Amino acid sequence: MTLRVGDPAPPFSALSDQGQQISLDALHGKWVVLFFYPRAGSRGCSVEARGFENLLHDFHRLGTDIIGISTDTEAHQAKFRQGCTLHFPLIPDSDKKICSRYGVMGLLGLLTGQADRQTFLIDREGKIAHHWRFVNPFSHASEVLEQVQGLTGYTETRESQS
Repeated sequence: MTLRVGDPAPPFSALSDQGQQISLDALHGKWVVLFFYPRAGSRGCSVEARGFENLLHDFHRLGTDIIGISTDTEAHQAKFRQGCTLHFPLIPDSDKKICSRYGVMGLLGLLTGQADRQTFLIDREGKIAHHWRFVNPFSHASEVLEQVQGLTGYTETRESQS
């Protein structure tokens, strides 16, 4: 199943690495960035996560929540959070249910058990607003922020206030 822009985002409910219940239904009315990554703690995943962390204030200003998801265990996600000093939820999807619903378990992922690096932007109504199938972890957070700014019509960021 391939998700397309305009499709309803597949619902999910899961515990974060910090034991917080996260569900797409509870986020209705907010923009949501779901970024899937292969392995917590790897160089690319750390760079990508820190990019989102560095822009977290700007995302929150736009009414947008960030959620990271990988097939790692809760303990591995918690270690990743601590190592990168992250302040947004990480969902351990070791049973791969969420990853499968979003179609991010590509061929390599099926062989390795890891999710592909992909991101979904979900609008306030719970529909897919944008899908990044190919992600450069070094510039991705900025690209996503730019997309959210364009869709919300709001462009003022922390950097532009300085």
